[in-house]
Amino acid sequence: MKSLGRLTGCALALACAHENKGVVAETDTKMKGAAAAEASQPPADGATAAIRPFNVKVPENALVDLRQRIAATRWPDRETVPDRSQGVQLEQLQEFVRYWGTGYDWRKAEAKLNALPQFMTTIDGLDIHFIHVRSRHTGALPVIITHGWPGSVIEQLKIIGPLTDPTAFGGRAEEAFDVVIPSIPGYGFSGKPTGTGWDPDHIARAWAELMKRLGYTRYVAQGGDWGSPISGAMARQAPAGLLGIHINLPAAVPPEVGAGIAGGGPAPAGLSEKERAVFDVLMTSAKKGNLAYVVMMAARPQTVGYAVTDSPAGLAAWLLGHPGFAQWTYGGDPNESPTKDEVLDDITLYWLTNTGTSAARLYWENAGRGVTSAAAQKTAEISLPVAITVFPDEVYRAPETWARRAYRNLIYFHEVDKGGHFAAWEQPELFAAEIRAAFKSLRPADGKVAAH
Repeated sequence: MKSLGRLTGCALALACAHENKGVVAETDTKMKGAAAAEASQPPADGATAAIRPFNVKVPENALVDLRQRIAATRWPDRETVPDRSQGVQLEQLQEFVRYWGTGYDWRKAEAKLNALPQFMTTIDGLDIHFIHVRSRHTGALPVIITHGWPGSVIEQLKIIGPLTDPTAFGGRAEEAFDVVIPSIPGYGFSGKPTGTGWDPDHIARAWAELMKRLGYTRYVAQGGDWGSPISGAMARQAPAGLLGIHINLPAAVPPEVGAGIAGGGPAPAGLSEKERAVFDVLMTSAKKGNLAYVVMMAARPQTVGYAVTDSPAGLAAWLLGHPGFAQWTYGGDPNESPTKDEVLDDITLYWLTNTGTSAARLYWENAGRGVTSAAAQKTAEISLPVAITVFPDEVYRAPETWARRAYRNLIYFHEVDKGGHFAAWEQPELFAAEIRAAFKSLRPADGKVAAH
């Protein structure tokens, strides 16, 4: 999910089970739709008491239905070019989807999720799912981490260990974090908005409320992809307790650069050699249609939804068409991260929760506000500390000059040598090390940062 301007730019509450009407308890009713829920009833008093334990349990018939649909896939003709310029290539996708239907095991993903403390709470009438792992180390700094599209909380599972227990991954005890990872509204196990208005600004306010309910009085926020505008909105809103943010897809593109790309060039005068190289990359990406998916979901998410809801192969193709997967080899390299099964964990989560359409609507809510545009994201209004890590295979490598122009209180800027759009998935230990370094200066000297 990257847009530059419009073009550039214990409970389971699954979609079919609750449709925002509350949690379905397995002990109270028969299983419905793609999944059922195991939940303790929420206590009646207090905002914090409204947090309910959450546990994933997908009924077997939902998995049988998935495999049957995969087996019945009607495939299109092969592309007429030897590359991805017409979209996801047939041979790769066929092999991937056939493995999904015959060799992949969702129960392993379910077990990984259920090994973590998961919860549900209702904010502004919508169920919000989140993972919450407290560090064993004293004085851990709380961080709320936001995923993007076509990702989910699956993206961040491998960074939980390095962040909460840094001593096991080359860090120090005083660098520990308490980690909160929510599912964006309309994604995964969170509820689906039934009306408009759940844009990044609204989600940012909900995240501040979530941290308040958890009792955190001082915390930081992190995000890439959709997590960047959501974290940026939190920084603009400056809720009580938020110390600063770290982002890995910064809204650093200057207005004149964005205008030049939208208009098809030429490059603005006065760009440095490095800035001109980034401009050329962005211009080439726009001309090749790499952001066509942004335009489609921003304009017609419901139209996209019919295919991704009815066909597992259609859903997989749509998600894998994201430019972040352009260099991914579909599990062909056994050392590659994310693995084939990890990517299928993410895609299967979309399928079982029936959130392909509701996730796409976030683009509609955000239409016209390019997530990499400094002007669209109102970065000039951010006074809280901002930290940025640039990964080399991201959609664009923000120059430090643009970042400092966009964020007046930039406290950390670092370009690393590996990783791309799904950096937490691809390079979890490096990603965690960057978060530690980014927020080092925001930790109080006495180490007393959070309520427990």
